[in-house]
Amino acid sequence: MTDEETARAAMQAIPALSGFSGPIVRLGGLTNLVFRVGDICLRIPGHGTEEYIDRANEAVAAREAAKAGVSPALVHFDAATGVMATRFIDGAATMTPALFRNRNGAPARAGKAFRRLHKSGAIFPFRFELFAMIDDYLRILSTKDVALQAGYHDVVAEAQGVRAALAAQPVQLSPCHCDPLCENFLDTGERMWIVDWEYSGMNDPMWDLGDLSVEGNFDATQDEAMLAAYFGGEAPAGERARMIIHKAMCDLLWTLWGLIQLANGNPADDFRAYADNRFARCKALMETTEFARHLARLRS
Repeated sequence: MTDEETARAAMQAIPALSGFSGPIVRLGGLTNLVFRVGDICLRIPGHGTEEYIDRANEAVAAREAAKAGVSPALVHFDAATGVMATRFIDGAATMTPALFRNRNGAPARAGKAFRRLHKSGAIFPFRFELFAMIDDYLRILSTKDVALQAGYHDVVAEAQGVRAALAAQPVQLSPCHCDPLCENFLDTGERMWIVDWEYSGMNDPMWDLGDLSVEGNFDATQDEAMLAAYFGGEAPAGERARMIIHKAMCDLLWTLWGLIQLANGNPADDFRAYADNRFARCKALMETTEFARHLARLRS
């Protein structure tokens, strides 16, 4: 079955799309099939995602994010299959690291969108627990024929110090996206929308900012613009420290995610290179004096 045939078959179960006979446009997506169908965006989950995605949680998060004005309106969601349809945002650019550099004010608009989400008061069913997720991903990988990077378990052991420091300075958890790839942001030039709530959960809000900074290869100026928009001024030192620490931790986690994609035969990217680059970047940041300084600040 072709991608278009798969989409048309899924559309038959969606009242808003069942009679649609116009063109279907394939959009981007690392793990899922995503299409524009008229004024609706259709998402069909990719092979193997049921191993690590809670669709019931995603459904709640997508609805709550739409209510908060952060995500497009939800048209349809089937928690059994994960098939989802949302309103298409006309005139919005799907973001990339290059667009975050070149579109004036983009990091600040992302910071404002995060603040709107984090302050919405929404409650997501899932609690995003970094080290529990690392354990879950390692368990999944233990059943597959793929090798971890040399030294991965050593870095996880070293990260236990980070875990202790974060636990010693607990923060109020917020509804978070938790997987802010640049491509999950749609920018109209006036407003930034966020899509794809598969990994969302209650989390430290600085995870979202740190992860987007990593995904977008933000420089110091972009980081400052995002933080200033989020906090309405200078970021508190402790918040900044947690954001920097989460930069390394998100790479530690998504290294394993990349290996799962590799093991599942996902053809969307070179996931061996993806995972290797993530792991190398994590190690490099954890070895810097900047990381040590922010970790010490958190401990104190």
